[in-house]
Amino acid sequence: MSSRRYSALVAASLVVLASCGGDSSGDDASNGSTESVVDVTTGDPMIDAEEPTVSLPATLPTELVITDVTEGDGAAAAEGDTVFVFYVGVLTKDGTRFDGNFGQSPFAVTLGSGSVIQGWEQGLVGIKAGGRRQLDIPADLAYGDTGAGDIIKAGDAISFVVDAVAVVPATSADDAPTITVDAADNIDELAVTDLVDGTGTAAEMGMTVVLQLLAFRADTGEQIVSTWKDPQPVTFDLEDGGTLPGLLDALDGMKVGGRRQAHIPFEEAWGAEGQQQIGLPEKTDVIVVIDLLAAF
Repeated sequence: MSSRRYSALVAASLVVLASCGGDSSGDDASNGSTESVVDVTTGDPMIDAEEPTVSLPATLPTELVITDVTEGDGAAAAEGDTVFVFYVGVLTKDGTRFDGNFGQSPFAVTLGSGSVIQGWEQGLVGIKAGGRRQLDIPADLAYGDTGAGDIIKAGDAISFVVDAVAVVPATSADDAPTITVDAADNIDELAVTDLVDGTGTAAEMGMTVVLQLLAFRADTGEQIVSTWKDPQPVTFDLEDGGTLPGLLDALDGMKVGGRRQAHIPFEEAWGAEGQQQIGLPEKTDVIVVIDLLAAF
């Protein structure tokens, strides 16, 4: 997925991606709360799934009709949660296709944000990761008397088949872990410590990951970044290229639901020049604490 959301000045730098590396381990000093607060469910990856056929109802819907083709597993999506989906949409009257993203990248929908039509806002509540759901949506919960684009006309009912890849519960700044990082000297190789062992999907190159993180100056232990201040977590692809290879290496093999602390040598972060915008001096290592919310 090409979607990259950056919190304030920093996440822009923290999630600019880089080349991957192997597993490393270490024993960075840490203390404080290590209990994971986020319970995330991801279904089987469906990026390569073929686009399904939408079964048209016998009559046009006058109210929202929700049909679970496959139920899925884990927590049901609720308002405030972000659901990552594949979908295909057609006109209910004749099956004319107007949109879809199977074979591309999952689409993120934060329920209750008003970013999608009401038929989706209401129709995706309760969906579970790995689930497939058909939504037959009347015009008043779709595009009403205005229509949309060249295909959806005023008064058209529309139907979707939606596959949920991941359900990520809403988080807030209050959910951020309380972590104290001791000052440490620069190191030559990445060192990682799992503070909470995840039980979900392991992150690998080529996947999309959803995470929250804290970042600290290694030389002082001062926190310089928190993506937890933004209610929506950071989403990005694990791809080659970019400027922060240490973050990719730190994520490699990490499991969803886990919390990992990583001491990243400055050469694998922003290099000798540091990153003045976030208060990181030159030739200074970075320590990050990552909560992995989803990987697919």
